[in-house]
Amino acid sequence: MPRKKETPQKQPAFRHEAYIEGSGSVVDEKIADTLKKNYMPYAMSVIISRALPEIDGFKPSHRKLLYMMYKRGLLNPEKERSKSANVVGETMKLNPHGDQAIYETLVRMTRGNEALLHPYIDSKGNFGKQYSSKMHFAAPRYTEVKLERICNELFRDIDKETIDFVPNYDNTMQEPTLLPATFPTVLVNSNTGIAVSMASNVCPFNLEEVCETTIALMKNPDHDILSTLKGPDFPGGGLMLYDEAELSKVYETGRGSIKVRAKYSYDKAANCIEVTEIPYTTTIEAIIEKIIDLVKQGKIREISYIRDETDIDGLKIAIDLKKNTDPDKLMQKLYRLTPLQDSYPCNFNVLIAGTPKVMGVREILIEWTAFREECVQRRTYHDLQKKKEKLHLLEALSKILLDIDKAIKIIRETENETDVVPNLMIGFGIDEIQAEYVAEIKLRNINKQYILRRIEEVDQLRKDIAEMEEILRDKKKIRKIIVDELKDVIKNYSQPRRTMFYYQTDVEEADDIDDIPDYAVNLFVSESGYFKKITPQSLRMSGEQKLKEGDFISQSFEATNKTELIFFSDKAQAYKSRASSFDDTKASVMGDYIPAKLGFDEGENLKTLVPTTDYSGYIIFFFENGKAAKIPLRSYETKTNRKKLANAYSAKSPLIAALYAADDTDILLRTSSGHALVFNTGMILPKSTRDSQGVQVINLRRKAVLSSAELILPEELPELEKYRSKSVPAAGKPAKELGDSNQLTF
Repeated sequence: MPRKKETPQKQPAFRHEAYIEGSGSVVDEKIADTLKKNYMPYAMSVIISRALPEIDGFKPSHRKLLYMMYKRGLLNPEKERSKSANVVGETMKLNPHGDQAIYETLVRMTRGNEALLHPYIDSKGNFGKQYSSKMHFAAPRYTEVKLERICNELFRDIDKETIDFVPNYDNTMQEPTLLPATFPTVLVNSNTGIAVSMASNVCPFNLEEVCETTIALMKNPDHDILSTLKGPDFPGGGLMLYDEAELSKVYETGRGSIKVRAKYSYDKAANCIEVTEIPYTTTIEAIIEKIIDLVKQGKIREISYIRDETDIDGLKIAIDLKKNTDPDKLMQKLYRLTPLQDSYPCNFNVLIAGTPKVMGVREILIEWTAFREECVQRRTYHDLQKKKEKLHLLEALSKILLDIDKAIKIIRETENETDVVPNLMIGFGIDEIQAEYVAEIKLRNINKQYILRRIEEVDQLRKDIAEMEEILRDKKKIRKIIVDELKDVIKNYSQPRRTMFYYQTDVEEADDIDDIPDYAVNLFVSESGYFKKITPQSLRMSGEQKLKEGDFISQSFEATNKTELIFFSDKAQAYKSRASSFDDTKASVMGDYIPAKLGFDEGENLKTLVPTTDYSGYIIFFFENGKAAKIPLRSYETKTNRKKLANAYSAKSPLIAALYAADDTDILLRTSSGHALVFNTGMILPKSTRDSQGVQVINLRRKAVLSSAELILPEELPELEKYRSKSVPAAGKPAKELGDSNQLTF
């Protein structure tokens, strides 16, 4: 009889499953608690221990790498370079990450990569180039490195307790929490980091200018920073737009944008433009690809050929021109259309005592000065204790000098070795430390000449101790030491400015409108701020407009590709652009989000769009307090290509509506109390000042406010004629029978 087949028992998923309590159970937990418990520690680790630089100018990955190179003796000028692979391997004792990540950190700090104004690592081999995305660095086994001479300033007196040390990740060695840099490295070399919900982007400044500014601020806290710190100085050079207002904003707030353009020369014999310096934020490949794309689109017709001629002598982009091409005019066009002109976004977010803080240049230098004062104070205290200890020992020699034979006799007559120190203490009235020192003196040094020579140091030691105690008591003396160190840094490491300045002129910034292709387009703006430019052909073939949930098209226009656009925000600012600045799109896409596209300030939203070709007509602003301002559209016309206009309208009362009218027209006003008023815009006079408060157009009752303003279509006028006002301001008439019709568009 066949045996009955046994049903196999279910085996555990893994061998320890039976010992895990609660495995497979579902626990109800609020998502906020889960995020707080699981995600917040990770976020804080990224912010504090990875992505943001500290006041010494380094992220943890940079600091660990440089410190391990210092420990390997690679700061010694007599020592040969070490293979990068060895340095990466040593750094893994402090930095528990992959070797590739560590090597990429090393590459950026080398002289060969040209990413830093003052490189920290002297390099041999191929380390790629910061300005090229295709020039890759060699593997670490092929390259060699050692520390640059300027690193002496980073590690000076690090062994004198100037900074704190903490255990590394596996508690096998100590590492510094900061480096005691003798100059503000945080501003001298660029540093970029992206953390969780925040980022940092510190632009580089000229070393000499930073040190001079620091010295000036230490002497006078109200020092004008612009007088000594002229502006950022990028490793790749280029030309920076000198905008004093924007620089002041960056210096005071730590946020702003620095516009940099490429530097070029024209070779008349070859009819060729040679670009030798480009903005720090772009690459050769990005520039060439953009120019080729513009040539293919027909937007640039003056270029016959473009090539990358970068070699061992440095960067060069060669642009061959067609006959009768004006090179300067072409470059102005390329500055507008390509990354040959770019902006460096500043965000000076630095960790101060473990807390991220966005600071201006003034505040950063004040914080660095406080940090450096503590370093000098700790170093002075360390040296003071060492000198006191030495003086204490030499004072024992002074006492023995009076009777050397007695000391020898005590030692010889002491039977037990352990009794030598106590007997010397009793015989000469010295303490245990001094007695130990005397007992350890070599036999050959027990002579009068040796002891006298050592005792001669006593007077100098007492003088040094007195000076150090005075330094610790007087903050001015500590600051004088810092100033002297900064002057030494200027003397030893300063270099000429690489990034020069250019100034905005009408000729340079004027748009060449003839180069813009002109064709009919339809413009659409949604209530939440999305913009679309669609050609009539594409619109006829398109289906339903794609919008966010709850969004709707609030404005639509028929225009041309050359039409100028004025976007008014809810923060009394206007942003100018052209239809040609936006790509042709389809109804099936979301479109461009205007606040992001035009760089609106934080919390700023789009209010209305006004398209124009000749700046004729008026724009009428209606405010919550019942006032209206009639401003000629020509007030927003500018000679230069300014993108942002402040004080575009009055901000003293919330804006309800901004309506464009080519000629005088009828307007319907409604109030929160249910009243309405019709009036003609010809009844109010235009104001020449953009931010004029306007005139009262409707008298409001009690706590009522103006709630809407609408253009009246001709077919609607007979029905609304009963609400017409014969004078402005006038009281509105009850308008409950109007209902809740949507605001009319123009």
